[in-house]
This record gives sequence, structure tokens and C-alpha cells, in this order.
Amino acid sequence: TTGLGRYAVPFRDIQITDLTCGARGAATLFPSTKYVLDIGAQCSRAIKLRDGGKVKEFHMNEKCAAGSGGFLERAAKYLEVTIADIGTMSLEAQKPQTISSVCAVLAETEIINHVSEGVAVENILRGIHNSLADRALLLLKRVGLDGEVTLIGGVALQQGMIVALREKLGETVNVPEEPHLTAALGAAVLGLQRYRRLTTAAAA
Repeated sequence: TTGLGRYAVPFRDIQITDLTCGARGAATLFPSTKYVLDIGAQCSRAIKLRDGGKVKEFHMNEKCAAGSGGFLERAAKYLEVTIADIGTMSLEAQKPQTISSVCAVLAETEIINHVSEGVAVENILRGIHNSLADRALLLLKRVGLDGEVTLIGGVALQQGMIVALREKLGETVNVPEEPHLTAALGAAVLGLQRYRRLTTAAAA
């Protein structure tokens, strides 16, 4: 099992962190990737890989929600749009509105102010994606960004976020077809490897 609820599964044989599983899943899908950017609901993580999709180094942003998907959920509430619509609406922005605050509470205040000033929702959304991309870039630089990046996690389902990140990075950014299931894939791969080791040892 993996993920935040990995210990809640009573029939599990082994539990592995979603950090490890996300890295392995990304490397399985994109063997040449050197870095993994995992942006979920609660935190963002930049992971540097070594051979075999193993974690060499990582940095997290979990102290402030402004760099995570949870911030997008609250922004959607203030803007009266659905999470499913944010990604495509962001692409329609004509003049992205800057969201400069690094604190989630202050950033939310900025959003409310922009709404009251009549700023188009699309422009605010693109500003939010740009802000998230800026924070992600800072995380990646902390692990020594120099190569191919794979974006995983629920936020990677949003096209606006993908476009913003690619514009900021100027590097190859891979995105799986089901980015929110990448850690589950990694868990399956690790489970298969463990099964093969056990059966080989039993047959010896």
C-alpha cells in the first residue's frame, strides 16, 4: 500500500511511502526523467532521481498551502468555478493577474480583491497557475534542476498548470495520462519486484 492511508489497509503486506512510489512510477513511464515534481492536495515535492527510479534527494513545501492543490480548491470556491473547469479556463486568459503573496491566506485575500475589482476569472486563474509554477520551480532548483522533469499528482490534471510550468522551466516536462495514479503504478511495480524476489528465493 501507499499514500496517506497506507496504514489503514488491514490486508496489506508492506507499506511504502508515496514519495518512493511516485518516483518509481514516473521513472517507469519516462525512463529518461531525472526529476519528479509531485503537486498534490496537501503539499508539493521536488524529487531528484538516481538510476532505477530511486530517490536521491527531495524537498517539500508543506508549511504553506499556497504551493499545493488545496489552494486551488479554495480559489475555485472564491471564484465560483469547479476544479474541473480551472485548467481549461486558465488557458483563455488574455492578461494573467499576478498573485504575489507567498502565504496562502494573503494570496486568497489577493484573489478576493481581484474579484471585487472586476478582474476576469480566467486572468486570475492563470495568475494562480503561474504562482504555483513559480513555487514549483524554486523547489526544483533546490534539488539542482538540470534535466528532464515529470509532473505528477492531481494538479497535473490541469492543462493551465502544465502550460504555466513548461513556460517557466524551459525544460522537457512529461505528464502521464493519469498523473494522479503515478504513485499507485509505482507501488504496483515495487510490489511485482518484491514478489519476483520472494518467488526466486523460494525456488532456490
